[in-house]
Amino acid sequence: MCGIVGYIGHREAYPIILKGLKRLEYRGYDSAGIALYDGTDIKLSKTKGKVADLESKLEKEISTAGTVGIGHTRWATHGVPNDVNSHPHYSNSGDLVIIHNGIIENYESLKKELIKRGYTFQSDTDTEVLVNLIEDVKKNENIKLGKAVQIALNQVVGAYAIAVFDKNKPNEIVVARLGSPLAIGIGEDEFFIASDASPFIEYTKNAIYLEDEEMAIVRRDKGIKIRKIKDDTLVAPYVQALKLNLEQIEKGGYEHFMLKEIYEQPSAILDTFRGRLLSNDGIIKMVGIEDNMKKFLNANRIIIVACGTSWHAGLVAEYIFEDLARIPVEVEYASEFRYRNPIINENDVVIAISQSGETADTLAAIKLAKSKGAFVFGVCNVVGSSIARETHAGAYTHAGPEIGVASTKAFTTQITVLTLIALRLARAKGTVSSSDYRQHLIELELIPNKVKKALTSDAYVKTIAAIYKHVHNFLYLGRGYNFPVALEGALKLKEISYIHAEGYPAAEMKHGPIALIDENMPIVVIATKKGHYEKVVSNIQEIKSRKGKIIGIVTEGDEQVKSLADHVIEVPETIESLTPLLTTIPLQLLSYHIALILGKNVDQPRNLAKAVTVE
Repeated sequence: MCGIVGYIGHREAYPIILKGLKRLEYRGYDSAGIALYDGTDIKLSKTKGKVADLESKLEKEISTAGTVGIGHTRWATHGVPNDVNSHPHYSNSGDLVIIHNGIIENYESLKKELIKRGYTFQSDTDTEVLVNLIEDVKKNENIKLGKAVQIALNQVVGAYAIAVFDKNKPNEIVVARLGSPLAIGIGEDEFFIASDASPFIEYTKNAIYLEDEEMAIVRRDKGIKIRKIKDDTLVAPYVQALKLNLEQIEKGGYEHFMLKEIYEQPSAILDTFRGRLLSNDGIIKMVGIEDNMKKFLNANRIIIVACGTSWHAGLVAEYIFEDLARIPVEVEYASEFRYRNPIINENDVVIAISQSGETADTLAAIKLAKSKGAFVFGVCNVVGSSIARETHAGAYTHAGPEIGVASTKAFTTQITVLTLIALRLARAKGTVSSSDYRQHLIELELIPNKVKKALTSDAYVKTIAAIYKHVHNFLYLGRGYNFPVALEGALKLKEISYIHAEGYPAAEMKHGPIALIDENMPIVVIATKKGHYEKVVSNIQEIKSRKGKIIGIVTEGDEQVKSLADHVIEVPETIESLTPLLTTIPLQLLSYHIALILGKNVDQPRNLAKAVTVE
């Protein structure tokens, strides 16, 4: 999410920064801004909207002179998208200016303390808190900017990539990262700063990529000094030669945004529970739940409304909520919900799920539920979106912008958020034992690394895709928690390859779909060791006896399904409720590779839009 660009050197900074921001537009954003140092003062211009809007506004508002500057495209987290919340942000004195990607989880407590000390805030952002914290440390400790940044960052919890400039130290920019990428381009007596190398690829092929918990002081006259944020130890700079072309860099080295987003899931899931899940303390902290705990605990039932992939995430949540929190759950297509005169009571909780937060059918369902007196809780990815505004409370997934039309990381991050909610309610209700609760927290914390391991099946999945690229029908089967994964796997294949595919509960195969099975029909069966394993094995034997081609998604080390299936794709072992976060990975890869082999437009499949804003 967001994009950072900075320059310090002998050229005019403005055209470099403006072009760099345009290069980063692919990342997804809602506002943009630039700060330039003209030799005397910092000049700043920012606006809600696109970089083109910023360009026309800036050139009317401020001088574009100066050889030092920083720019930003913002994807809103704290505070709605508007001019004031846009980056860069000044400190109270106006001496410091900052741009920031990421989330400062403890910004509220820091803000309260700074207000007590006389600081005022113009925006709703966590970023303005951070720049004033840096200023406060700098003044109180009477230290230089670099040291102040280091001390301040040791007080914050969260994720960040930042660039900070002090007009009293005009020959340097201080940068730092934790969990959000930051690259430094090295030229002849000049330096470039960016979220990735695309803004400076035409100026230099040499770059340093900061590692987590590293900061750098980039000096025009003295080069770069890198230190560890925690203990101040010096780090030897590692300069890499860039070999990728511009288009590849924009996609992070991936051929398509969809593949990039599939591979982003370990970090996206981590960002979703970062600051919310404290497994060592046995704590789940979600403000939207804590502030409305009575509503959830007194609910007669939970109604989940969503469309498409989000509806499948809701189906997984149904199993999780009922199993752990023992609350009755109904999952409804938002597009059908409002038209069937549903029975909604004041003691119902409605959870509305949407990646974009703009899904028209889901918004209509929200308004209906509110009109009937229900409490409505939103789960979405886009800050300030319509669903975020219409619901009584909610939780963001913090998955970052999803550019590929076929949702991938939306599914896994939505499941992650819903799992956190179910566990928190189960703990409050006492419907889960302390040991089971703790096990769930520990296992959830391990999921990002297990997803990474599941992604290592990519090459093998590609070979399977080549075998079945010309078939006209697929069948996907799963039971329990993995029945919704079967539905989602079939949807992905339909969306981007245009091959007909259906998902079914494995046991329902005998009640109709078995008539379709012959030697030309590939059947994807999710058969992890957790859950109804023996039952699924029986279903596989029924398929095998009818000569169907079996692609098994199995737990690592499985031998029984391996002996029956034509192909098996292994995923790491985890507790049953979390298996959807792993079993969906090979299904995403399978749909991607089949579509790619068939020459389809993977990122922009025909007839589909990223946000469906009409009913």
